[in-house]
Amino acid sequence: MVAGAFPLAKLLTLGARQLSRPLAARIKAGARASPFFRAYVCLPPAQLYHWVEMRAKMRLMGFRGAAVKPLNEEAAAELGAELLGEAIVFGVGGLCLYLEYARQTGQARRREDEQAAA
Repeated sequence: MVAGAFPLAKLLTLGARQLSRPLAARIKAGARASPFFRAYVCLPPAQLYHWVEMRAKMRLMGFRGAAVKPLNEEAAAELGAELLGEAIVFGVGGLCLYLEYARQTGQARRREDEQAAA
């Protein structure tokens, strides 16, 4: 059996991505429970997301000057926690892609150096 045939790095990348989902769920639960985290981390991005989404929907429907009412605190906290969880999963996925790219370019560079030296 060839030792290099099993892509250990790809397996670790997949494992990291799978572990990011429960981690995101725990952070979301903590965000819902902590008043500081809720007020300063969850609510502002949720209100901004809601404002942008509603403005885009209103413009698509032809309403130009309508004001957007902010979400109530409970709905904004829930939306903010969901946004935070999705950002964590997306960030871990992006980090895994970057690390795989860096590993592949390092291998290619080593191969080129070995061929140039030979």
